[in-house]
Amino acid sequence: MTDSKSKTGGKNRLTIIILVILLGAAAAVIVYMAAHRVSPEAEKARDESSRGEGVVGIVSDSWDPEMEQPQETRPGTQVPGYSVAVMDEGDDSLKLRIGNPKENKVGFIATLKLEDGTELYRSPMLSPGQGLEEVPLNQTLKKGEYNAMVEYQCVSLEDESVKLNTAQSGFKLIVK
Repeated sequence: MTDSKSKTGGKNRLTIIILVILLGAAAAVIVYMAAHRVSPEAEKARDESSRGEGVVGIVSDSWDPEMEQPQETRPGTQVPGYSVAVMDEGDDSLKLRIGNPKENKVGFIATLKLEDGTELYRSPMLSPGQGLEEVPLNQTLKKGEYNAMVEYQCVSLEDESVKLNTAQSGFKLIVK
């Protein structure tokens, strides 16, 4: 009798561990996809940035990640991915689509940074369907190739201080 109970308990524990791992992976994907949405507060911050009070960027409420949609709907958060971005030396913005796909149920805070940790841009909270087509940079870059990433911090739509998971999308940044 004890042997049977311990086998059942082990199976239940294994099932719980697998579920936790799957939920964590789903949350990472959600964070990655959700990082492209902007709230009304972000819009206000954009207006302030045009007066020189910070780098925010123009956030669109009808942002589209232009990703191929799978035939079947996958559960979890959708996160945009990148491979290469190109810009000219001295540019103060990067043409890169950062946003939160409209299918997501979380907010994203997207941070564009270099491999060494240099932060080039941090978005306000992006709600599902919000994003940027062009990212303003807080510094210019010299010619060369950089390993860069967009880090998507998933946050609660009701309270952006409630952090969920994080996902990263790495890419090669080429400065000509």
